[in-house]
Amino acid sequence: MDEKILNNKKNGMIMLFLFIFLYLISIVCIISGGFLGNPVLLIIGLLYTALGWIPFCGLKIIKPQEALVLTLFGKYVGTLKDAGFYFINPFCSAFNPAAKTKLNQSGDVNEKNLLGTLKIGTDTSASQFETVNKKISLKVMTLNNNRQKINDCLGNPVEIGIAVMWKVVDTAKAVFNVDNYKEYLSLQCDSALRDIVRMYPYDVAPNVDTTGDGIADEGSLRGSSEIVAERIRSEIQKKVNEAGLEIIEARITYLAYAPEIAAVMLQRQQASAIIDARKMIVDGAVGMVEMALERLSENEVVTLDEERKAAMVSNLLVVLCGNRDAQPIVNSGSLY
Repeated sequence: MDEKILNNKKNGMIMLFLFIFLYLISIVCIISGGFLGNPVLLIIGLLYTALGWIPFCGLKIIKPQEALVLTLFGKYVGTLKDAGFYFINPFCSAFNPAAKTKLNQSGDVNEKNLLGTLKIGTDTSASQFETVNKKISLKVMTLNNNRQKINDCLGNPVEIGIAVMWKVVDTAKAVFNVDNYKEYLSLQCDSALRDIVRMYPYDVAPNVDTTGDGIADEGSLRGSSEIVAERIRSEIQKKVNEAGLEIIEARITYLAYAPEIAAVMLQRQQASAIIDARKMIVDGAVGMVEMALERLSENEVVTLDEERKAAMVSNLLVVLCGNRDAQPIVNSGSLY
């Protein structure tokens, strides 16, 4: 379905004045026919007065970044996209299957706009009529999908949420190629998110290939969020091309381990941090001991045999690597 842009119908103001003028003429015809006794003028005036409201239905106002898809007895006529005051065939109807769909996104209003209230007799119940706007917004919309629980490539369940910036670029495809383009986009976002997240571990893991080139890399959901978001955007775009939608950007808004394993993974991260810290402390302590022994030998401060060197190294490592402050014991006697 190819989109047809209607740009030659911006004559709404002229037609409005014309219809008002014809109404005035019909009133004059009714008055003249009544006074002059001319039934032809009277019938013409009455007919136009009764049916003259129909052309007013063809007057349409389009605001900036709005579109109106028009159909005539089931046939696609065209789309009004440019802002202006239009006059179209009054029997054309606007078509937007997603007009009533309310998603967790910008542009969707949850409050009901009431057209009126009908009361019959003394009945206190009221019938409320909700106005439905059939216009399609061409603005950039933000879809904030609900958080999903997905297993990463290592089988660990993680919770992740994304925000997708999108807009309609082809109104004909959006309303005719899919049943409801808003729901279609939401479902495709969920599907693409699952497909991409399953390729990555939550954190950097050995022997994991996230790019598909057969070589292990350091990609992860936590450390490669920009790359993951771009892959999610590309995957969604492939799925919604037929719906006439453009995915501008996708961002990860929430990322965490699932509650059932969050505590265990926190202990694992703490253990890894402690091991890395201990390794750094030991490396630094060994270097300091080596430096101390070299300085003592160069300056010939004291001459130590291998047994005393081993004892000194042991004492220094205990002091430098201990969790608590050392409490040295002063030896006032001989070393030997």
